[in-house]
Amino acid sequence: MKFVDEATIQVIAGIGGSGSASFRREKYIPYGGPDGGDGGRGGSIILVAESGLNTLVDFRHAKIFKAENGHAGSGRQKYGKGGADNIIRVPLGTLVYSVETEELMGDLVEGGQQLVVARGGKGGLGNLHFKSSTNRSPRRFTPGEAGEQHELRLELKVLADVGLLGFPNAGKSTLISAVSAAHPKIADYPFTTLYPNLGVVSVDHSRSFVIADIPGLVEGAADGAGLGIQFLKHLQRTRLLLHIIDVMPGESEDDAISSARKILKELQRYDEALLLKPRWLVLNKLDLVAQAEQGSLTDAVVAGLDWNGPVYSISAINRDGVDALCHAIMSFLEDDESE
Repeated sequence: MKFVDEATIQVIAGIGGSGSASFRREKYIPYGGPDGGDGGRGGSIILVAESGLNTLVDFRHAKIFKAENGHAGSGRQKYGKGGADNIIRVPLGTLVYSVETEELMGDLVEGGQQLVVARGGKGGLGNLHFKSSTNRSPRRFTPGEAGEQHELRLELKVLADVGLLGFPNAGKSTLISAVSAAHPKIADYPFTTLYPNLGVVSVDHSRSFVIADIPGLVEGAADGAGLGIQFLKHLQRTRLLLHIIDVMPGESEDDAISSARKILKELQRYDEALLLKPRWLVLNKLDLVAQAEQGSLTDAVVAGLDWNGPVYSISAINRDGVDALCHAIMSFLEDDESE
């Protein structure tokens, strides 16, 4: 299924039913008077967050959503039937904006959460409401009101506890496939990840967290270069960032340091709030380094970045150090929830 994280739709709520101009006509009751009922309310458009969805692909072709109009009232004070609501299901993490005003109308982050984006019009009044001491036989009634109409922009930001950050081919997809049941495309060329992948990491029977892999960034991503820029927003909801660094991108540790600095620069240019998130360094592909040199290489990268936060050295493809990393992440998330 193609991943789609933005869509524009038009929503049109139902028109209220018209009121009725009716008079009571029964045998032996010559002056029955007005008995026209009110029209029913038009149906509304309601968005509902659905945990089983993970993309806005359903809105690529379905662009216009309408609700049912209300039914007209009738004699004997019968009210018209209300129009049926149109329920639209969207993924968790969907932001809803008004195209006309750019106002954020809602943020659907919990399963079953509802948001009314267009309210149906009220039904019209029957002539029963216009009876008075001076007008015993009113023929006046009112039509139903029009329902609301809006053009909406839906924007999906995936909900994950941990986000993976790094250059193409840093090993992010290999890591998420090693720790979860996710199966992203993995190959020895850049940009194999074309859309975010989510995986659930089970540390033990009752402890787990969600991890997200986004397409790799390149220098100039904040200006639109590469693929990662359009998916950086998915990292804004995460609680922890893992900065995956390929320790063998070139001929020396200086290449790894340079690559890491470029990533941080793009993060800052895109959204400085991302730099304030808890972030760990994860040095990957240690299997390509001689065991005697692994310690010195790690120390050189940490010193070159002037880094004083958590550092983990792993080989995602061999799962070396991966279990320890996952347990540390789980402990961090649990401590973060208890604060």
